[in-house]
Amino acid sequence: MQKNALAWFEIPAEDFERARRFYSTIFAYEMPVMPMGDSTLGILPYDSAAGGVGGAINKQKSAKPSPQGTLVYLSAGDDLAPVLGRVTGASGRVVMPKTMVTPDIGYIALFEDTEGNIVGLHSPH
Repeated sequence: MQKNALAWFEIPAEDFERARRFYSTIFAYEMPVMPMGDSTLGILPYDSAAGGVGGAINKQKSAKPSPQGTLVYLSAGDDLAPVLGRVTGASGRVVMPKTMVTPDIGYIALFEDTEGNIVGLHSPH
């Protein structure tokens, strides 16, 4: 059995700099940029040294932002409220407020990013 169900993910972006500003703002960090072929990746925060699973925003011709695409839940640390609280100020929209799934699973929330993607957040508290 695999340790993680997810190995890597990419969230499509049409306006890379707008998406980069949005995710940098809500996670309160400076997003590193990595060119890869005809794509531009903006790396989301994760701890690769500890075996964390990473992902990125990605501007490429073959992927288009959509609210109907694959739903990815980003880790928002111990409490997703601070990250979710920065969504509106970063020109995003909260779709579902912080909601308990179960006491064992924790909390989730959904937002629409500046590109039109619906993205989830998860935290234990």
